[in-house]
Amino acid sequence: MTDVTISALPAAPLHVLEIWSNPGEVAKRFEGVTGFALPPAGRSDGSDALRLIRFEPTVWLVEGDASALPDILGENGALTAIGGGIVRVRLSGPGWRGLLMEGGVFDAETPDFAPGCSAATIIDQVNVRLHVEGADACIAYIPLSYAADMIHFWNTAARTLV
Repeated sequence: MTDVTISALPAAPLHVLEIWSNPGEVAKRFEGVTGFALPPAGRSDGSDALRLIRFEPTVWLVEGDASALPDILGENGALTAIGGGIVRVRLSGPGWRGLLMEGGVFDAETPDFAPGCSAATIIDQVNVRLHVEGADACIAYIPLSYAADMIHFWNTAARTLV
């Protein structure tokens, strides 16, 4: 059995931040207000109050207090609430990387996929977003409509992996 714990996390404020125009100006405003830069592709940055995780070229997942973001974006983008449609699942313990390899197409075992990294991938035919929380844990963001099946898939796989 793989040494991994699969835990559905409580609902949290989640948003998608998209920048459509003037990304340099938006980035300057963002850093001026938040105190940290917009994370580059495949990375995250922030604090306990506000974390941004970049999965796509002009799209970030926002976790936490996003109240300042509409003013930062102005007419250059949008902030969309998605918390009700996403389930966050923490995979923790030494076996989390091996579990993600089961049914997946992303190399979660590479040492380059380190704390603060993010990835968008497909696992068991489901679009999943991953954020490496620490050396022993990863958060998976799963569409609500697939969450129960994905958690069941991982629980089943965890019992069979060596």
